[in-house]
Formats: sequence, structure tokens, C-alpha cells
Amino acid sequence: MISTLNRLRDMRFLRYLLASAGALAVDMGSFLALLSLGMMAAASSAASYSLGIMAHWMLSSRTVFNDSVAERGLLRTRQKALFVFSALLGLALTTAIVGGGDAAGIDPRVAKLAAIGASFMLTWLLRSKVVFRASAGTDR
Repeated sequence: MISTLNRLRDMRFLRYLLASAGALAVDMGSFLALLSLGMMAAASSAASYSLGIMAHWMLSSRTVFNDSVAERGLLRTRQKALFVFSALLGLALTTAIVGGGDAAGIDPRVAKLAAIGASFMLTWLLRSKVVFRASAGTDR
């Protein structure tokens, strides 16, 4: 059983899922707070997702992709830029889904749930295949 738990701990996707859950807590908490303050649904979604982006970089670069994060220099700057780009694509997708759902009369919280799944898959693919690919951290 301990061997199985150790293997699960080392699985990158599981670690990414957990990091995403942490970032999602920041995102959703902010989203619900902004909605309760009367901010428009799409704007609340964009602002809260942006806070989640910051939390996700901290978690991803330190716990998920720590073995492929460039230490310094141009490659590190490139990784950060690609991470932000992947986040912005996720943000655009999230905002579009929540805004479109709200315009269609769907509860923004339900639309946000659909957006979470879509954004998660998009950013996982981009980050695991492009941003933190193994060769990206060879700037040492």
C-alpha cells in the first residue's frame, strides 16, 4: 500500500490535479465573492481566474513541474511567458463560456463549472506538452 501511495504522489497528472484544485479554490472563492459584490459575471470570472493563474504558477512550478522548470535566464523567462499565454487562453475560454452561458440565461455558477473542465484540459495539455516539456529546463 505504501508503494502504491508513493507512486501516486509521484504522478505528474495527479500533482497537477491537486495544484489545480488549490488554484481553483482561489478562483472560485474570488468569483463568488465578486458576484456577491454585484460585479458582472464575465468580469468576475476574468478577475477570479487571474488570481487563480498566480496561485497556479506558484503551485505548478514548485510541486508539479519542479524537475523541468528552467532555473534562470532566457529559458526561465520563456517558460513564464508560455505559462501566462496558456493561462490567458484558459482565461479567454473561461470568460467566453461564462459570458455566453450568462447571456443564454444559464446560472453563471453552472457555466463556471463547465468552464472549469474545459480550461483544465486546455491548460494541462499546453503546460505538460509545451511550457514544461523536459528539455525546457536545460538552461543550467
